[in-house]
Amino acid sequence: MSKTSKIFTPTNQIRLTNVAVVRMKKAGKRFEIACYRNKVISWRNKLEKDIDEVLQTHTVFINVSKGQVAKKEDLIKAFGTDNQTEICKEILTKGELQVSDKERHSALDSMFKDIATTVANKCINPETKRPYTITMIEKAMKDVHFSVKPNRNAKQQALDVIPQLKAVMPLERAQMRLRVLVSGKEAKKLRDKIEKLVTKLETEEWDNGTLDLVCLIDPGHYREINELVRSETKGSGLLELLNLKEIVEGDEVLE
Repeated sequence: MSKTSKIFTPTNQIRLTNVAVVRMKKAGKRFEIACYRNKVISWRNKLEKDIDEVLQTHTVFINVSKGQVAKKEDLIKAFGTDNQTEICKEILTKGELQVSDKERHSALDSMFKDIATTVANKCINPETKRPYTITMIEKAMKDVHFSVKPNRNAKQQALDVIPQLKAVMPLERAQMRLRVLVSGKEAKKLRDKIEKLVTKLETEEWDNGTLDLVCLIDPGHYREINELVRSETKGSGLLELLNLKEIVEGDEVLE
């Protein structure tokens, strides 16, 4: 090796560490930007709005790991500008986030557990009225070969997997027990509307035109019933959450 090659250092190289790379192909060339870990998703979800918190440097590369910076003429050809920050924003929004296999597996494992936890919190065994453990839900998810979708949140995927899990275990959404107290001429009309949304009417009492109703509902209907009571009674009706889950706790009896 000659003496000149030993001391040669390219002037267009920038060294970065602990970096997350977002990549985009445009006009036949590959462009990359260097971001801080965990910040790319926050930016895309609009949780992080400060670009300086996301970018390690306002520089567009052709190869981040080698520190090779993109040429000005290539940027203009591909993006119609050489404004590095604006190009970085476009790549950040539309580009493909590069993660290592180890990071990908770790993120998928974490989300798998989050989904199982959500299902365990939302569902019960309808035969015993008791919740399942997270471990039991995880095992059932593996039995139905459920695969995590990294671009969807845990709650959405939990709702997706519940019907699949019903094929291998007795499972149903835990019910909310509500009490509705309404008086006045709107009571009868409101009662009929609520009846269409409940799983079960447990008690219904009328006293001088005042309705006292206890019912079980799917948690997904809570917001709709709450809005009904609030709007139909102009705020005078009462909606009370008696318990979150229809779960047997020992020999507890709810009067």
